[in-house]
Amino acid sequence: MQIEALCYHVCLRLGIHTSVAGSLENSALKAADLGANTFQIFSSSPRMWRTSAPDREGIKRLRAARERFDLQPLAIHVNYLINLASVDPVIRGKSIEGFRGELERAQAIGAEYLVLHPGSYQGRAVEEGIASLVSGLGECAAGMRRSAVMVLLENTAGAGCQIGSRFEELRAIRDMAAHQAGLDIGYCLDTCHLYAAGFNIARMAGLHAMLQQAEETLGLAHVRLIHANDSKGGLGSKLDRHAHIGAGKIGRAGFRRILADRRLRQKPFILETPVDEPGDDRRNLDMLKSLALG
Repeated sequence: MQIEALCYHVCLRLGIHTSVAGSLENSALKAADLGANTFQIFSSSPRMWRTSAPDREGIKRLRAARERFDLQPLAIHVNYLINLASVDPVIRGKSIEGFRGELERAQAIGAEYLVLHPGSYQGRAVEEGIASLVSGLGECAAGMRRSAVMVLLENTAGAGCQIGSRFEELRAIRDMAAHQAGLDIGYCLDTCHLYAAGFNIARMAGLHAMLQQAEETLGLAHVRLIHANDSKGGLGSKLDRHAHIGAGKIGRAGFRRILADRRLRQKPFILETPVDEPGDDRRNLDMLKSLALG
């Protein structure tokens, strides 16, 4: 199936998270081979504090591959260990250093977006966690030159003390950070996380209710990216477990409606679905394309 067939007034951007193993260029070549026209990567190991800077030649080849295959935009997902809301001095220090490194690498690589999980407020009130997060963002950005990279706050499933399952929390972070951190901030909405947090986007009424709330609270213009993941957990389960597209609780009909909604069609959709067997990445992307065609 040719992705060009999905073009209407503007071309749908459907993509997938790919690996940078071997080289940055490989991540773009893999995305293009799978038939994507947008993609997401990690700029370093997602579960280790130790990092290395990308080399200039590798960045140059990545940018050439993106231009050749029209891979726009590129999102970088932040290391899972980073928790800017933490008050533990060791975790907070590593998180600030780690996120600053993510900002620097995203800028050097030429990514449009840097996706951040808001973190955990464990042992405190959520308002205190948000304040710590915003303060951490400000420390990370201090002294850095302004860049074109936009930080996207990703909604969460709401398990434990996670910040960001409620739109009001995401809005509060953006509003406070606009005054304190000096960063361009938008939002990334994850479909699995929405469903697990209690938004019934598997049904038409639930999808419309979620989008209305997102418009009123976040402003849909500030939602720059959709993470397309089906949900293994039930509605409101708070379980962050991604399923193959159409094989989870949101289902094919749910994704068909999501992809068809005029308020979302101009936003890039990037898969973070599991690869349980060889070829699952291509099958999930092909499924997303077929559902986008209706």
